Amino acid sequence: MQASDGVAAAQDSTDTGGDGARCSVVIVPGWRDSGPGHWQSLWAQRLPGAVRVVQDDWESPSRAAWVATLEATLLAAPHPVVIVAHSLGCIATTHLGAQAAARIRGALLVAPADPERRAVLSDFAPVPYAQLPYRSVLVASGNDPFCPIRLAGAYARAWGSEFVRLQQAGHINVESGHGEWPLGWALLHSVLGDAEPAPVAGARAKAPRLALA
Repeated sequence: MQASDGVAAAQDSTDTGGDGARCSVVIVPGWRDSGPGHWQSLWAQRLPGAVRVVQDDWESPSRAAWVATLEATLLAAPHPVVIVAHSLGCIATTHLGAQAAARIRGALLVAPADPERRAVLSDFAPVPYAQLPYRSVLVASGNDPFCPIRLAGAYARAWGSEFVRLQQAGHINVESGHGEWPLGWALLHSVLGDAEPAPVAGARAKAPRLALA
């Protein structure tokens, strides 16, 4: 079902972290949205109460508009939020104002984009290089065409994120072979506080090699 104010909701309940605290999972797609086979879309169907941010313009993103939509979503959430962001969605998350950022309990930031590499994304530059006020896990790939791994590492250091470096995982999307993405599912539940996430039904994708830096 689709809700108002740029939000698509999966169900009417909320997800629960492993420590017993209730939280709202907010999925933040990047430029051009995430298609039906993307792990974000598949997870939205599996996570109780997951809320997916819906932007008015996916093709020519405006920082002010994207951030305003995301902030409205966070401020409307009934519980502290766990962010699941991909690509430009990660950068939009770092541009949040203090009130909205205070609603975030944790964040999984996957394949953050470099807005200076494409003119259409340049409105999101410069990227904030400041410590995030919540726990975050940043996942990046050594061969991501949208962001050099060194820049992803610089993001992680500046934001205070735990850094997970993948090998040959591309932009960690459908095009690079990431559908259900079991490794990401496990990382999400680590952020939620559940060390034993349920296996993803029917998942066949082989997880890429993992190196912690």
